[in-house]
Amino acid sequence: MSSLQEPGLNNAAILIMSLGEEAAAEVFKHLPPKEVYRLGETISNLRSVSRDRVEKVLSQFANRVSSQSLLVGDTSNYVRNVLKRALGEDKAGMLLDRITQGNDVSGIESLRWMDPIAVAELLKNEHPQIIAAIMVHLDNEQSAHILKAFSDRLRNDVLVRVASLEDIQPAALQDLNDVLYRSLSGRESLRKTNHGGVKSAAEIINLLGTTLENNVIEAIRSEDSDLAQKIVDMMFVFEDLLKLDNKAIQLTLKEFSTDQLVLAIKGASLELSEKILGNMSARAAQSMREDLESLGPVLLSEVEAQQKEIIKTVRQLAEDGQIVLGATGGDSYV
Repeated sequence: MSSLQEPGLNNAAILIMSLGEEAAAEVFKHLPPKEVYRLGETISNLRSVSRDRVEKVLSQFANRVSSQSLLVGDTSNYVRNVLKRALGEDKAGMLLDRITQGNDVSGIESLRWMDPIAVAELLKNEHPQIIAAIMVHLDNEQSAHILKAFSDRLRNDVLVRVASLEDIQPAALQDLNDVLYRSLSGRESLRKTNHGGVKSAAEIINLLGTTLENNVIEAIRSEDSDLAQKIVDMMFVFEDLLKLDNKAIQLTLKEFSTDQLVLAIKGASLELSEKILGNMSARAAQSMREDLESLGPVLLSEVEAQQKEIIKTVRQLAEDGQIVLGATGGDSYV
């Protein structure tokens, strides 16, 4: 299995659960720790999955397996294409450098394999500029978890610097590795990188949770109102689903079970709820309305967590070119 990204993570979890414990254990043996953690967390959070969803996942898997050859002519090109599709251009490029040059995963990259709380403890006394440069080299979700463990003041300071970061030169990356050398050994193949900036800050802030999002934005606004506005403009929140066209909404809904959608729209505006329901079949929409009416009080944190899963899926669909963020109108496809 390749490195897992939304929306494939939920599908992978459903597939593994359908295998049974013994077969699932064998699969886990061949996965890196990070993927085991992500899959385990996703599986533990799956409350219920419809039979139709399970059958769809199994069908997709069977189709992909049957269409693939066991051997490829150009293995180097195969690895490059697979990594680019799985990780994106930038991450794939860095990993390919290590593969071709025989470098171990160490230094800054080693932090990807560590628990976010442990990373936060490691970095909390470093200069915010150093922390910011490290944050943009980690997955946004991991960075968000790390930042949650910091004090408000440090978190806000780091994110201001993330938003202001431009190109990071190899010498600067070497300095970052030197900072980590006390706890992590090894060396990196270093090159200029364009991580950081308003987009990175917006993506990380999106994952902090509503309360922290608001606090961070206000803190940044107090220092630089223009920068804060640029970040807000780049952020995509749950209510921004209203900006998507009907086809994009429908592609997104396919990735989630009814229970997940009910929880997500529990805290949505009436306008957004109606737009989501309007992109379902009449039968599914009626069933959803009944579930919403019967659903008792739920924790705000649970609603926000599910909404963020949908947001991540929307972003992934946009990155894959399947939908366009900000599009409006369009015909319905039910």
